[in-house]
Amino acid sequence: MSSAAWLRHFGLSASPFSKDLDDHELWLPSRRAALVGDLLEAVHARQHILLTGEPGVGKTCTLRALRARLPAADFRLTYCHNATLGRRDFYRQLCLALGLAPKATAAAVFYAVSGHIELLGKERVHPVFLLDEAHLLHQDVLDHLHVLGNYEWDQKPLLSLILVGLPELEGRMRLARNRSLWSRVHTRLRLGDALPEDTAEYLASRLGTAGKTAADLFDSGAIAMLHEATLGRLRDIDRIGTDCLRLAARRGLSRIDAALVQTAAQDAA
Repeated sequence: MSSAAWLRHFGLSASPFSKDLDDHELWLPSRRAALVGDLLEAVHARQHILLTGEPGVGKTCTLRALRARLPAADFRLTYCHNATLGRRDFYRQLCLALGLAPKATAAAVFYAVSGHIELLGKERVHPVFLLDEAHLLHQDVLDHLHVLGNYEWDQKPLLSLILVGLPELEGRMRLARNRSLWSRVHTRLRLGDALPEDTAEYLASRLGTAGKTAADLFDSGAIAMLHEATLGRLRDIDRIGTDCLRLAARRGLSRIDAALVQTAAQDAA
């Protein structure tokens, strides 16, 4: 069944589980609002940050909420997502993200990036480098990251690093080899597992953007089963929730129950 057909069946104005969302449309659990506040406070204090969590627990939503609240006039946020590069190519990627011409050697690339950071500091703009999937960073990159944050004998914090990754990232950071970097990470945050009320809140938010309430389409047993099947991981809720809507429309149902969620989850396994 086409997406247009099942959307018409349920009277939805748009696909409720689409990934194409602006920052202001993103959902964040109400109990995690304080976490965004902690991130903002750390960036304003020019600290380095570690944020870890299992896949799908909301790391990206949390960071996009941070981006939406950072004053553009005072901060320059640069997002780096390719963590599987060696040190030279990592800094070349950083050059491109900053709008700088990449250089031939690792030393020249590092000099270009560090010079740009110092220039931003003179303009009273604080650069923030967000390194996603940081658990995949090559060791030679981790060996050098603490140098990137050192200016004027380590007295001037002209840069904030935000390292984001799976829980094993913290284990890597605690290795003796990485102690120079780890000692400079003052804000260390973990996103724990989602709670059933988080799943219900997320479902209500996403369906609300499409013109329905969660109760319109999912009974209470279905919501409980959806949490059990996905452990509250947002990507899995999006996928199985969409499959539920398609399956229900195909069967001519107006509402989704626990048995249908279980069928959709088993089909997706």
